[in-house]
Formats: sequence, C-alpha cells, structure tokens
Amino acid sequence: MPVEMGLWRIDGDRPRRLPAATLPSEATLEDFLEQDPSLLGTPLLVIGRQVRTPYGKFIDLLAIDVDGNLHVLELKRDRSPRDVVAQVLDYGSWVTTLTREEVIDLANDHLEAPFEAAFADTFGDSLPDEVNVELQLTVVATELDSSSERIVNYLRDFGVPINAVFFSYLQDEDRHYLARSWLVSREEGPSLAVGSGRKSKRADWNGLDWFVAFGEESGSRNWEDARHYGFISAGGGVWYSRTLRALPLGARVNVHIPESGYVGIGTVIGEAERFDRAKTTIEGEQVLLSDLQLAGRYSHGPGTEQEDDMAEWVVPVRWQTAVPREQAYWTKGMFANQNSACKLRQEFTLERLAEHFGVEDA
Repeated sequence: MPVEMGLWRIDGDRPRRLPAATLPSEATLEDFLEQDPSLLGTPLLVIGRQVRTPYGKFIDLLAIDVDGNLHVLELKRDRSPRDVVAQVLDYGSWVTTLTREEVIDLANDHLEAPFEAAFADTFGDSLPDEVNVELQLTVVATELDSSSERIVNYLRDFGVPINAVFFSYLQDEDRHYLARSWLVSREEGPSLAVGSGRKSKRADWNGLDWFVAFGEESGSRNWEDARHYGFISAGGGVWYSRTLRALPLGARVNVHIPESGYVGIGTVIGEAERFDRAKTTIEGEQVLLSDLQLAGRYSHGPGTEQEDDMAEWVVPVRWQTAVPREQAYWTKGMFANQNSACKLRQEFTLERLAEHFGVEDA
C-alpha cells in the first residue's frame, strides 16, 4: 500500500497528530537535498544539479557516496509513475557508462571547489581508485501512490537497484518538519547492481605509503629546497596543512608536484613543525630552515607572525630517491589528489613508482 507518514506531539497525556503541510514545490525539496543530502540517511556529496545528459535531458541531482558509487536522484513532480520510473532508468543507463575521469570532469563542471578536494572534505578520505562500480537509482516524492510502489517493487525483484523515498512536510504551529520514509528498507539493498557487477570496495592500504602533493604555486615553496634539505611542507590554511601534520613517523611519502608528476620517495623521520621552528642537519649541526638562503617563501599573507592555521608546516624526510622537477615521472592513470597528504592505495601507481624509481614495492 502507499507509504503514509504520521507524527504526533504529546500534550500532557494526549497525543495530537501534526497536520500535513504542503511544500511550496518539489523544487524546494530538491533545494533541501542539495544543501543536505544526508536527509536521505546516507552521507552523500551532490556533484551536480540539473546534469545534462547526451540526450538533452536533465538529471535532477547526481550524487556520490564514500565508496565512489553514484546515486541518481529524480523527483517525481507531477509525472505519472510510468514516466518518472522510465526517466530514472534512462538516466541510469547513461550514468553507469561514465568512467572515473568522466565523473571527475562532470563534477568539476558543477562544483565550486575541485571535486577531489570536495570529496575529501565531505568524507575525510580520498576518492577511491575505482568509482561508479555500483549505481543507485532513487525516486524522490512528496507523496507515493500505489502504482509507483508496485512498479518499483517489480523492478527490484529483477535486481534493478531502484528505490523510492517519500518526504512528508508537517507543521506544528510556527515550526515545520520533514519526515522521511523509504519504500524498501535501505538495509535490504538490491540483489544486483547496474554496472560491472563487482562490489564496490576501497582498495586495501598497505599501511606504509602516503601520497603528498608539493605545490610550488606563486613561489610559496620550492622543490629544490625540499630535495636538498630533506623535508616536505604545506600551509596557507588549515585545510592544506592538517593532513600533512598528521603524517606518522616511518610513513613512506610519495611526493607529487601538481601538473608535473612524482619527484621523490622518502621516509618521515620527525614530527611536523612550523617553518619558523623547523630545523635541518648540515654537517652534523642542527640549523633553522628559516636561517638558510632558500628559493621558496614559506609564508602566507602579509606579515611574518602567523597563526598556526595559516603557517607553513614542515615534515622532515630521509629521501630514498628525489629527482629534479624536470625529471618528474607521470603516466596516465596514476593517482593524484588535491589533499596535501592522504593514504596511497592505488596499486597501479605504487607498482609504477617502484619500477621507475627502483624502490621496494610494499
């Protein structure tokens, strides 16, 4: 039977049912979901609203979860059950063909921030090596009729990963509430998935290798400094420095210069320090980096006194190999990320680096 959601307020010993209100439009519900996709009960990042398909149609909302699986969210609006289900299936048939690179490009076209940075900020981890392995199709409605329920359940019986979610809009004097109910419990899940048929899993991490981005933009830092004196660094905001500062002792860092390639592999030998306190060893003596004639600036914004969040942070490294920027190594399909540091899981990248630089593949 059609889903119905009720909510009661307890006044003393008597329950009082809250009256149903009417959303100004289902576009309002789309606004709510874009602002906070957790309304669906699963952490999601909306990577596009009104995403144009090659067939001249527009997906209401396209989202991604922590495992890199895409979610097509289509509002029922005033369409018939047959029309809205046919539409979401049509969208799914296209979305399931998107490659990792195509997903990244599509997201970058719609998001204000770089996609991989937005993904890391939302989920606290890097984008998986494989994305779009499984697809979820969701019909979003402010009311659900028996015909929609019947069609969705029929398709699920054949393994189509489709579900419907119903939002009630309730009013309690000057307060308004959204109540959510899924047609089928999320724990049940579809029996099959649209796509490759492989279960989406983040690659196992070897417990040793980390990716580090060493940006040289605007002269803020210089790779030759880092290569010569044995360090990596990041700063100019807490988002840039926090992951670098979390690198553990003994971590193997694989250093990448954006738009160039991988230039060094080394081992972390000390804790992170602000640049103005960081030291290096020269001829057996500890010397402040700030006392050396360096090519990089290692400061951000006006003034020399900076708060920890804005300061440049330095991590000492013992290099196994480190080459000039002109000798950076890169081949298509290797891992790169907007984070200053993150776990490096991608076997393809690790194997290529081990082969190219002659280091042990962990």
